[in-house]
Amino acid sequence: MTVSPPQRSSAAAVQLLTPEGERVAHPDFDVSFRDEDFRQLYRDMAMVRRIDIEATALQRQGELGLWASCLGQEAAQVGSARAMRERDFAFPTYREHGVTWCRGIDPTLLLGLFRGVQLGGWDPQQYGCALYAIVIGSQTLHATGYAMGISKDGALGDDGEATIAYFGDGATSEGDVNESFNFASVFQAPVVFFCQNNGWAISEPSDRQTRGPICERAAGFGFPGIRVDGNDVLACYAVARHALDAARNGQGPTLVEAVTYRMGAHTTSDDPTRYRLEAELESWKLKDPLERLKAFLYRQQIADRGWFDGLEAEADALARRLRDTCLNMPDPGPLDMFENVYAEQTEPLLAEQRSYADYLLSFEAS
Repeated sequence: MTVSPPQRSSAAAVQLLTPEGERVAHPDFDVSFRDEDFRQLYRDMAMVRRIDIEATALQRQGELGLWASCLGQEAAQVGSARAMRERDFAFPTYREHGVTWCRGIDPTLLLGLFRGVQLGGWDPQQYGCALYAIVIGSQTLHATGYAMGISKDGALGDDGEATIAYFGDGATSEGDVNESFNFASVFQAPVVFFCQNNGWAISEPSDRQTRGPICERAAGFGFPGIRVDGNDVLACYAVARHALDAARNGQGPTLVEAVTYRMGAHTTSDDPTRYRLEAELESWKLKDPLERLKAFLYRQQIADRGWFDGLEAEADALARRLRDTCLNMPDPGPLDMFENVYAEQTEPLLAEQRSYADYLLSFEAS
């Protein structure tokens, strides 16, 4: 017996800015920005891309152990992060450099993590952003639990709080993600699940992860799902703001699927040329999120060449600061790994620390 494959849904993605930089209307979503707001969004994306390029170069030169690039995903990250309010809380993966930038976290702190000289680098409560999560999908459970706490604390309403959890298309195959969907739905947790469907889970394409649009999974758990053009920073802002407002007003979770593309490698230890066609990459370059907004800024006379040149100089200065800071980061001492494991040092760990200290001293004695 021959079994026909399921029909794919043609779920339309919300779009407010075409790849050519033309503004289009959508019946349910829109943004109302001043010229300076449009310029700020472009500046955010340009600075994040410069951070990404410099960090990749540092890794290639042996100054970082690893780097996870967000090249091509700047609009999804910046648009959604700028839609957050100050009291909202983000739970990133390990490549949300655009989110940490928008939350005010110094990018040099990211380099310390990937250089291996510190364990995270910032106070999550100060910035409303958790530390990077390396375990795939674990942050969705953290976000859901945090959001359930918001509900228990009564911190809902127009001035209330919401959380947003970032993850990739590959993470949707993890049990943690689906369990978080179920908990969030049952408890009406004020959380937005923001999936950046960048086409590839390392070397596995999206159609190896799911037979239909990821956004449609939400219906099975009892909450809405929205698909958005992940290379359109305006649409990502509008959809994320809508979902966050719904969450903080007691309407429960929303799953947002931002359809974008991973222009670079999964990490600097990956070689995408082994499994990805160059023609596919070239086709997505025509949808570059920065070029699309730049075309709009020029067309609407919101920014001119002088402004773009000034921004490029600013980005270069940031890159120099990143490099100088990275190269001058002090290496941790051997005993530092015993610190910050627990809020209060335990006797067993303290005994291990002393034993290791004695072991190190034995080399000096000899």
